[in-house]
Parts: sequence; C-alpha cells; structure tokens
Amino acid sequence: MTEKLILYERDMCGYCEAVKDVISELGADIEQRNIWENSEWQRQLVDARGSSSVPVLCRETPDGKVEWLSESDAIIRYLIQNCDSTN
Repeated sequence: MTEKLILYERDMCGYCEAVKDVISELGADIEQRNIWENSEWQRQLVDARGSSSVPVLCRETPDGKVEWLSESDAIIRYLIQNCDSTN
C-alpha cells in the first residue's frame, strides 16, 4: 500500500477497539493517534473534521491528497478491502 494511514482513536471507545482488532488481525502498518494522549492530534482532527468523534482513518496519498473516513464499519470495510499483510 502506497498511502499513509493514520487512525485517530481514544481510550474507552468500543468502536476504536473493533477497528484496532482488525488492524492487528491484518497486520496492517497504520499509525495510531490517541487523541486523549496528545492535544495536538485532537486539534488536527477537529480542524479537519469539525469534531473530535472517533474512530477516524486519515488516508494520505503519495501525491498529497488527504481523505478522512469515519464510522468504524466503513473503516473496517476499507481496511479489509485494501490492506494486505503480505505487503
């Protein structure tokens, strides 16, 4: 996978845990940013999305395009379809 993936998440979030379980199962290389541990990460999320609701997956393509994907079910679907642990 050529794009950079960043998961914005927080503690005590069942939806975040479901996404992180899939990341672990897939062996996907995804940076995880706990917004409760770093106020800068929370600010980045709010600036981009207007909300601090998590989980949110940020996709950065090599050409600089940034897309934000929210909702755990949509994130999990995306990961299953696009992350190959053999890469």
